[in-house]
Amino acid sequence: MLYLALAFILLALVLFWLSSRQRRAAGLPGGRVIYTDTRNWGAVEKPLYDPNLGLTGKPDYLVEQGGRIIPVEVKSGRTPDAPYDSHIFQLAAYCLLVHKTLGKRPPYGIIHYPGRDFAVDYTPALEASLLDMLANIRRDEHRANVGRSHEEAHRCARCGFRNVCNQRLSSA
Repeated sequence: MLYLALAFILLALVLFWLSSRQRRAAGLPGGRVIYTDTRNWGAVEKPLYDPNLGLTGKPDYLVEQGGRIIPVEVKSGRTPDAPYDSHIFQLAAYCLLVHKTLGKRPPYGIIHYPGRDFAVDYTPALEASLLDMLANIRRDEHRANVGRSHEEAHRCARCGFRNVCNQRLSSA
């Protein structure tokens, strides 16, 4: 009976260690995972949706930590020196959706790259910039002619509209 108890304790320690290792690899802060969009942790949750904004999103993780909800977005590409603006706005959209759908305003969110994590404060200024961007997107949805908004050849080369775009970058 003693050996069986020791075996269960050892098994529990190994499982705890593996769980902790997986949590660190995903860039998750301490707390309880309450939502996940990865098949690694179980069934994929339904998306967060705000009908007033017409905004839908599926953060990789939502972690409840001391009554706060922290969105975590995991990126698999190379680790930049600072998070990309597009990733910051994606995370800000998740923060907004958490606030609108769950009633708790996240103080920050986390962008996890393979080599580094970035905590991004969800400030009123970031929220205002996001809402301005969403308004511009909604306005542009109804315009017949919208110009490209970047000068990055590598993005143009991978664009799904490249074959029909008359504004594609020639070197892409």
